[in-house]
Amino acid sequence: MSSAAVQPVHHNGHHHHTQTGWLRASVLGANDGLLSTSALLTGVAAGQAGTHALVLAGIAAWVAGAFSMATGEYVSVSSQADTQAADLETEAHAIRRNPELELLELTHIYMQRGLDEPLARQVAVQLMEHDALAAHARDELGLTEVATARPVQAAAASALAFSLGAIFPVLAVLLAPAAMLLPVLYVLTLLLLASLGALAAWAGGASIWRGAARVLIWGALSLGATTVIGHLLGTAVG
Repeated sequence: MSSAAVQPVHHNGHHHHTQTGWLRASVLGANDGLLSTSALLTGVAAGQAGTHALVLAGIAAWVAGAFSMATGEYVSVSSQADTQAADLETEAHAIRRNPELELLELTHIYMQRGLDEPLARQVAVQLMEHDALAAHARDELGLTEVATARPVQAAAASALAFSLGAIFPVLAVLLAPAAMLLPVLYVLTLLLLASLGALAAWAGGASIWRGAARVLIWGALSLGATTVIGHLLGTAVG
């Protein structure tokens, strides 16, 4: 048997779950920016507001929504990061205080995954000798580099995704003829929602038609509801 070092093996298999996390967050942010801004503008437009008021409302909704998304994501992920740091500190203390017990704990984890006891203990020993805290963080706590909480990055990505969705209805207000604004907003919003839903479904290995249909139905309901409310309130106030 050759004593050469074992070379890492790479394969070309594509796993959908490796990309659904970031893509799902991006699509949700863009969906939120697109639909919330469009729904607000259809309601205001149905209330017979002028172009200046519509532009002001659209930009206000865009900026407020982006900051709201960023703030919520930052607070949420910061709390997650605090929890992860506390868990790691607790685990590090336990490893320093009773390494043999922690070794036994890791051995039992590998046995539950199908290894026999001698092999499970051998693996646990080698991993703890290499980096005990990393082994427990990954296999006991479920913390990996991919799952590490990054509050600033999450907040920026959330705000950017929201903005990418919100910019389209604002541009529609600026570019579309006033008499055609509501139809343009409806068609543009529903087409983009369907595209985003199909993209998310495709990346996750699901049916693109089902993914598009889901967002189309809820998007149409949202736009219809705000249009009716805007029309009723605009008529009453006028």
